[in-house]
Amino acid sequence: MSFYQSLGYLVFGSRLRRLSEYFLMEVNKVYEQAGIPFDASWFPVFYLLSKHQSMPMIDIAEQLEISHSAVSQMVTNLKKKGLLKTTPCKEDGRRQLVAFSKKGAEMLQQIQPVWEAISAAMETLVSENKQTQHLLAAIAQIEQAVQQQPLSARIGAALPE
Repeated sequence: MSFYQSLGYLVFGSRLRRLSEYFLMEVNKVYEQAGIPFDASWFPVFYLLSKHQSMPMIDIAEQLEISHSAVSQMVTNLKKKGLLKTTPCKEDGRRQLVAFSKKGAEMLQQIQPVWEAISAAMETLVSENKQTQHLLAAIAQIEQAVQQQPLSARIGAALPE
């Protein structure tokens, strides 16, 4: 048993972060091997735009449940790479609509087969072990539970007075 496994829930977050970092690293390796200059951290924005063509920046932040500032930084970075463009919203000039540039739309065509392969590989990986077949449902339950009562409150309640 590894060090992390031996500590159980005490390092639950650390194990999830390590696994997440591993998955992102491996997916980035696939993009690199395919000659696609794409970073897995861009996936949420690319995926949303692939479904909506263009979206107000604030809507992207709400959908991804991250700050407007974080979205703004990512969009600025992707604009510098020539993958996205922004235009003022017709209804409200203070809002920015985000869309793919021509280069970004071309990259989307390249990466969509990778997304399909990722889904297929993950389904195979999860189906290989009966206990992992309900992994996404279990994660969703934990996410919902900590929205109802934050982990910090649960830890505080477990501390001796």
